[in-house]
Amino acid sequence: MAEPAYPPRGAVARLSLGLALLGGFVLLGIAGLVTWSVVQRWLIRQPVPGDFELVSLGSALAVFGFLAYGTLMRANILVDSFTQALPAALRHGIDAVWMLVWAGVLAVLAWQLGIGAMETRGNHTTTMVLGLPTWWAMLLGALGFAAAALAALYWTARFVRGRA
Repeated sequence: MAEPAYPPRGAVARLSLGLALLGGFVLLGIAGLVTWSVVQRWLIRQPVPGDFELVSLGSALAVFGFLAYGTLMRANILVDSFTQALPAALRHGIDAVWMLVWAGVLAVLAWQLGIGAMETRGNHTTTMVLGLPTWWAMLLGALGFAAAALAALYWTARFVRGRA
């Protein structure tokens, strides 16, 4: 029996969905934090200390969480107006090449962000108000890029096998 083309299944799909759900929960937490900070500022004229730092870190983590799922669901911007008239096999070949390029870009970004996380850890870099270390958020970002690279490789393989 042929593998269904859509929606994607397997370990990469479960990882991508899990990261996207975690990203969603982080965004909900950020929304709650911002709401509480605004209410607190209104009631006692004092925001939650470091609210902007937590929003910045949380927003980045949410985006990194969504990236793999967006890649897996092929929700990125595609410009295919020039290739629609081509035979399906040729289109899939072109898509495989570009998905492989995307996987390579994501892998390099994951690698470099991982290096940056370790350097940041070694330098003891922290946020300005709360003094939170930032290396862990960078490392999670690197993992998000790596998961997105896996999702891109998943699609590269599907295109090559003609199952897209």
